[in-house]
Amino acid sequence: MSTSRREFLKRTGITAATLPFLMNLSSLGWASTSVRRKRMVVIFTPNGVVPDTFWPSEEGRLESFKRSLEPLAPFREKTLTLHGVNDKIRGDGDSHMRGIACLLTGIELYPGDVQGGSHTPAGWAKGISLDQHLKGLLQADETTRTRFGSLEFGVMVPERADTWTRLCYAGPNQPVSPIDNPYRMFDKLYGQVKNRQTVASVLDSLHADFQKVQSYLSAEDRHLLEQHAAMVRQLELEIKQEQQLTDSADAETKDMGHAVPELTEGVRRDNDNMPQLSKMQIDLMVNAFAADFNRIATLQYTNSVGGAKMRWIGVEEGHHELSHEPFSNIEATEKLTKINTWFCEQVAYLAKRLDETPEPGGEGSMLDHTTIVWTNELGEGNSHTLNNIPFVLVGGGLGFQMGRALKYKGVAHNRLLLSIAEGMGHPMETFGNPDYCGDGPLTGLHG
Repeated sequence: MSTSRREFLKRTGITAATLPFLMNLSSLGWASTSVRRKRMVVIFTPNGVVPDTFWPSEEGRLESFKRSLEPLAPFREKTLTLHGVNDKIRGDGDSHMRGIACLLTGIELYPGDVQGGSHTPAGWAKGISLDQHLKGLLQADETTRTRFGSLEFGVMVPERADTWTRLCYAGPNQPVSPIDNPYRMFDKLYGQVKNRQTVASVLDSLHADFQKVQSYLSAEDRHLLEQHAAMVRQLELEIKQEQQLTDSADAETKDMGHAVPELTEGVRRDNDNMPQLSKMQIDLMVNAFAADFNRIATLQYTNSVGGAKMRWIGVEEGHHELSHEPFSNIEATEKLTKINTWFCEQVAYLAKRLDETPEPGGEGSMLDHTTIVWTNELGEGNSHTLNNIPFVLVGGGLGFQMGRALKYKGVAHNRLLLSIAEGMGHPMETFGNPDYCGDGPLTGLHG
């Protein structure tokens, strides 16, 4: 197509919300196919794991998974587990605080007045997180620049802002708040929607834009466009359903006849909606990637010391409460395994959505161009250890050799951060505390 973007927009009258997705379609002539797209998603879940039901027994080729990782069985050849990666950052703060705040920053916390556990109080992290650092590098290059650069998703992240609730940092002392309301994320992605009643008009506008460009597209790009339109329409239905549930709950609250008491942590009204919220956020993330709104994303479930009560899988106790039980408590261990299996199901759902979505303007699926990094702030919840931090990678975005279980001997997680940066095309000599970067990126990731 020889026409300029300006002429095309003037002739068709498409809206800004549709433009980023259309720029990916090769038959319009503007898609950049010279550089292979690379994406990274970091998924955070809290309170450690049960080692015996989580880590593969043998090093080398991944032949099977323990119970906590079984949902990833369809993606065994695209999965890489990393045992023996330690968070060696020490200093102020308790293990939960340093676990989440140092996870992507690789550097100590500032002194502060947030008191946790039996350790010293602390403040925010002293440096930028890797996701935000990579965002800046990608946005500085016009060939990798996107509308948002990165998107920070959340599921039931507490509204309070403290060291336990923030995973990402735009710089020293600059925590980034995730968006854990799917409607607000939809608003950010698809325009200034003032309230839920106007969602339909936004979606109608997108649908009208798609109709305008149909005749310009190849059969393959037309199929991609139809898939994207279907995903957006499904989101409309889910958002309306979520609003109906919210309105119903609000009506019940108004009819109580007395002030609603403050609930204990982990039993907020939306606690039981976590599965639906999770699905909505993941669907929004996949849509955003398909539209090339961003190349970096994070998805944070609850928070460090998260106390969700997962009644939908038969667990009545709070997650953090259970995580303190010794592994000799068989009942608690079984429930913790169920919890981590549910978290793994969310990772697998994201992998499935990416795997079934063709890469816009490229070869293979979106999963072939995306790496999901599922991690945690602790190795084990009961000991609060920062050793053997869970790192499970899924997808082909970083170019690592997948389908393996690797076992390291207590290497600093800063080296993994260096490896991820290198895989994203931006190698660095150090990231975070340079004292833990001396041996460079992790060896063995490429086979």
